[in-house]
Amino acid sequence: MTMIESRIHAVRFYQDAASLCHIAGDFVADGLLSDRPAIVIATPEHRQGLEERLVQRGVEVAASTTCGDLVMLDAEDTLARFMQDGMPDPASFVKTIGPVIEATRGATRRIPCAYGEMVDVLWKTGHTRAASRLERLWNNLSRTLPFSLLCGYAIGSVYHGGDVDEICSHHSHVLSEGGEVTALA
Repeated sequence: MTMIESRIHAVRFYQDAASLCHIAGDFVADGLLSDRPAIVIATPEHRQGLEERLVQRGVEVAASTTCGDLVMLDAEDTLARFMQDGMPDPASFVKTIGPVIEATRGATRRIPCAYGEMVDVLWKTGHTRAASRLERLWNNLSRTLPFSLLCGYAIGSVYHGGDVDEICSHHSHVLSEGGEVTALA
């Protein structure tokens, strides 16, 4: 898979951790190997799998982390920093995520690619309104800070009524199992 345009908001519906880590790992590796910084906001299990995929792709994870080109954050810990009364607080979100994006951009102002599953954590626990609000906050932030974002959603958590349509409405692209990128209307 080759890294797409410099600014997208894509979604990947995944069946299991292995398929997610393969696709999301490729997304992040493509960015890093193209001299773009990367941010990963994931659960511990998925961060480990993503790191393994990055190594398979030839990314020097320790060196990338040390120089600030790769930032790995815990999804639940990051969520806790901006959730208020069960919903993401817009100002706290920007204060939490904005500096991370700015720091990875560095002096060269490179456009980072990010993989996040905070929305999946919310969706899996039944906080679908909070997940949708978080997607809107990401979209709002992208108007002032350039980045590419891939969101992961477990298939078993979303196929209820119009959930897939709701999720897709917040994204510009969808990534398939094979890594193909399709623009959403």
